[in-house]
Order: sequence, then structure tokens, then C-alpha cells
Amino acid sequence: MKGILKFAVPAVLTVSLAGCFLDNDSDLPTPVPPPPPPPVVDATLQVVHASVDAPDVNVLADGSAVIEGLKFGQASDVLALPPATYSAQVQAILPGDMTATVIGPLDLALEEAVRYTVFAVGKVAEETLEPLVVTGTVDDVAAGKIRLQVVHAASTAPEVDIHVTAPDAELGSPLATLMYKDFTDFVEVDPGEYQVRVALPGTDTVVFDSGTLDLSAAGTDLIVAAVDTRFSGESPISLLAVGQDGSELDILDVGATSSVRVVHNVSDAPAVDVIVNDAITLVDALSFPDFTDYATVAPDTYNVKVAADADNSVVVIDADLTLEAGAFYSVLAVGSLGEDSIEPLVLPDMPRRIATEAQVRIVHGSTLAGNVDIYVTATEDISATDPAFADVPFKSETGYVSLAAGDYVVTVTPAGSKMAAIGPVVLTLEANSIYTAIARDGAGLTADVGLILMDDFVVE
Repeated sequence: MKGILKFAVPAVLTVSLAGCFLDNDSDLPTPVPPPPPPPVVDATLQVVHASVDAPDVNVLADGSAVIEGLKFGQASDVLALPPATYSAQVQAILPGDMTATVIGPLDLALEEAVRYTVFAVGKVAEETLEPLVVTGTVDDVAAGKIRLQVVHAASTAPEVDIHVTAPDAELGSPLATLMYKDFTDFVEVDPGEYQVRVALPGTDTVVFDSGTLDLSAAGTDLIVAAVDTRFSGESPISLLAVGQDGSELDILDVGATSSVRVVHNVSDAPAVDVIVNDAITLVDALSFPDFTDYATVAPDTYNVKVAADADNSVVVIDADLTLEAGAFYSVLAVGSLGEDSIEPLVLPDMPRRIATEAQVRIVHGSTLAGNVDIYVTATEDISATDPAFADVPFKSETGYVSLAAGDYVVTVTPAGSKMAAIGPVVLTLEANSIYTAIARDGAGLTADVGLILMDDFVVE
């Protein structure tokens, strides 16, 4: 038996091979390679700074900065990232280029083909800062449509109804009722003109009205977030429209106002009235070196006259002033009556307080001082110190400078000199505060020059 098996196998192989050579090769099926795996679609990530009292921030992924210096009301560029879990954190940028981690580190799992928009919401001062992750799709907007998604990111606002209608239509049923940190699914609708109104739940009490919004461009892809407002007006919120191209747009309430305060900074002038459009006395009997509270007016262009309180026919300023919706302004009367050089100095203000820092602004409003150097130091000794601001001319300002809370000494000298013209003045600064100081002439142009202190320098 073993002999049979030994020979039988070669015999069988011979027959099989012979059959193969005799067969036509074209009768064999061509092997079909397996299909390639579908391509992996990246996730996208965009970060929106929506914390009203937070400083600028950096965003880190796996320890590396991917977004730097993001300001309140700004959206980052859109990042395309492979699906994975990333360690993410948000750093607050503090005075002196120091940083502090305010969110995270936390694990952020990004899934394939999902759009992630991460809002930084809450308040630093209340220790409620946190991320709000809103998900959507990376798919293109359907042909001939626009895509919208609504987010409640305003930490100070209650539950609200969101109405998206044609302009001036009845409110009807809301698109959604949202609590803080809620958001809708995305919807695709026809391009056109729309109106967004935010109302108290179940009522017609509108707390925000966008007016008519032109959304006529097909392919528009927006996330519209309600955020705590930084604008002048009664509405506690504004809207921030975030595009997938990394753009952002503030949408103000139709009732947004302008806010204006007036500073009498002419040391040799008597008390004055401020008269608007020859009809309204906006300010009555303002004396040097006083200033008013903010007054709210409708945004417009106004003729403003500053006249002697004792005789309104004596006009020292006659100028047109354009006030933008939502903006804050300080209007200073500067110059000298004796020199016939009185003029308005209009400064844009920024009243948003930041919980981690003091914001200080110094304005050069003294006609007697010439160009000046401004020192901000820890002690009164400036002998070996460079000025914080050098060769500052009359009517210029420093802008809002971020400083850590603490005690500082401000000294103003003629440019290039160490001889103090104003100060040294010791200032105690607190975080979450704004301080404005205006260098002024001495009363009657004879007394010592000094400072007009405003904002949080003034104790209520």
C-alpha cells in the first residue's frame, strides 16, 4: 500500500499539470483587488471667545499653541484635524505676558466629518468660565440654501425664545426655546432677508431685535450666538455671527444707542453749556475740570456747540459729531480761551472690564506741558527708568494699558527730561477696573498742572 501511494501522487500531479497546459489561459478569472478604504474625513475645530470679562486667550492642543491672542467677540480660523482625542486647554494672557490656564486640560474627542465650534463662556470673576462645545457638519451647504445654527452663550441672560422670521412678520411660534448653553440643530433654509428676535419665554416681550438681516448669499454657513453685550443700549445681549471662513460679525440690537460724556478741560474758560442741534441742552453749567456721566443718545450726526453758560451767544466750539450705534465716547474740550484755541477732542471709550487686570488710559490734555514722557513705575525714582510712553504730544493718549492689580507711581515729565511736571502720583489699581487720567493745565493757566481722574478712580 505504501508503494501505491508513493507513485500514485506523482501520477495525479502529472495528469493535472497536463490539463493546465492544454486549457486556454483566457478561461481563468482575473483576480479583482479589494476596494481601497474610504478616505478619512477630517473633523474641523473653531474656537469662539464669548466670555465678556476674560482677557485675550491662547488655545493649546496636546501642549502646543494652535490659536494665539484670541479676543472677546472673535472667532479663530477653522482648523482641520484628523479624528482623534486631543488634550486641550485655554490660557488667559495676563499683564506682563504671563499666562494662566483657565480651562482644562481636558480631553476633546473629535469624530470624523463633525464640525466642532467651542465657545468659551461664563465669567472669570464668578469662576464660571467653561467650554461649550457645539457640533455640526462639515458637509457643504445644499445647493441654493443657507445654513444656520443658534447658540445661547450669554451667561447673564435667562431662558429665551428664539424667533427667526421674515422682516416685520408676527413672532409666531419660536424656532427654539433655549436655556444658557443650549443650542439648536443646524437648519438649511432659502437665502433672503431675515429678522432675529429674542423674547422672554411664552411672551411677546422682545429683549433683542436684529432688524433686517441680509442673508441672500447662497452657501452662507453661520452659527449665530447670543453673547453678553459690550455695546451701548438697553439690550443685555448682542449677537455674534460666526462664519466657517473664520469671520465674525457683531449684530447689535436695533435700539442700540450711543453713549457720550463731556469733559471740561479748558482751564481758563468759565462754566459752559453743551447744546445739540441748536435745540437740546445736553450739558448745563459744566465747570473746569469737571466731567459728566454718560448720556445715551440715538446714533446720528449732530451739530454740537459749546457755549458760555452765562451767555449762550458766546460759542467756543461749533462742530459736527458722528456717533455710531453701540459706541461709547469721551468728548473733551481742550485748548485755551485766551489763545482762542479751544477745540473738541473725541476719544472712543471701551467700558468692558477684564477680571484679571486693571486697564489704565492716560490722555495728554495739557496745553502747557508740550510733548511729555510718561513713567509708570513701582517707586518714585525714575532716574534709571525708561518711560512707558515717550514723546507723547498734546491730544494723544496711551490707549488702554493692561496692568496687574497693585500700587504704581505715575510721573509725567517734559520729553527727554527727568524733571516731573505732574506727579509723582501714587495709584492703587484693582483688577476688573478701568482707570482714565487726563493731564490738564492748572486753573487759569497759572496753577500747577495736574490730572483729571475718571472711571474707577472716582469712588461712588
